[in-house]
Amino acid sequence: MDILQAKEKIVDFIRKKCEDAGVTGCVVGISGGVDSALVAHLAVEALGSENVLGLHLPELNVTPPEDVLDATAVANGLGIEFRTIDIGGIVQTYLVNMPGSDPANKYVNGNLKARIRMSVLYYYANLGSRLVAGTGNKTEILLGYYTKYGDGGVDLEPIGDLYKTEVFQMAEVTGVPGGIIDKSPSAALWEGQTDENELGHSYATIDNILIKMLAGEEAGEVALECGVSEAELDKLLQRVDSNMHKRMMPPVGDLADIRI
Repeated sequence: MDILQAKEKIVDFIRKKCEDAGVTGCVVGISGGVDSALVAHLAVEALGSENVLGLHLPELNVTPPEDVLDATAVANGLGIEFRTIDIGGIVQTYLVNMPGSDPANKYVNGNLKARIRMSVLYYYANLGSRLVAGTGNKTEILLGYYTKYGDGGVDLEPIGDLYKTEVFQMAEVTGVPGGIIDKSPSAALWEGQTDENELGHSYATIDNILIKMLAGEEAGEVALECGVSEAELDKLLQRVDSNMHKRMMPPVGDLADIRI
């Protein structure tokens, strides 16, 4: 892929989607990671810094301090309007008021946090008549490595056709700070969480597998070429299949056969 050509195409995409919606701006959740930093840069190029609102939504004592600093640095470097809102109190309000909630269940509570962040992004988007620009990449979307109606709840996915390794490449040519590009990717939904540890492989390996499988190569050959076992490959492909529902609109009960 020609990364510079892809960048221009994404910038045009952001601009056109906002024009089609009759709005001039967008909201970006800036986490301190490379994906959101790249989307913020692309949004500013498409719409101008005055039309992009950046929101950093950390959770006190969970979000790494460097993420707060990096998110702030990205926003300041781009000259966009920026707010930092601690969601810790909101999370606790949910847990205290829901009978049977389990504060120790990190996976369920991680999804809750992602959905709270989505709600905050949409609140400010509605308040300012803006669109919510998502920060999901193609690798995450294929794997279903995001929260349904959480970080997957957006109006447009500017980098949704870029594999994670391509995100790194585009970030380099777009001016994203090197320290952010070099950080271990993490959703920071609980302390010590990293994407690659949770997925079991590096993004370079995962992207190589996905590209080869989508090109129609045989599973056995792909496993051999990518240095993984067939069992590991099956596990990854099962993740793609089992999360298909995240990539589709909710199914509707079809009543056409009984409609008069």
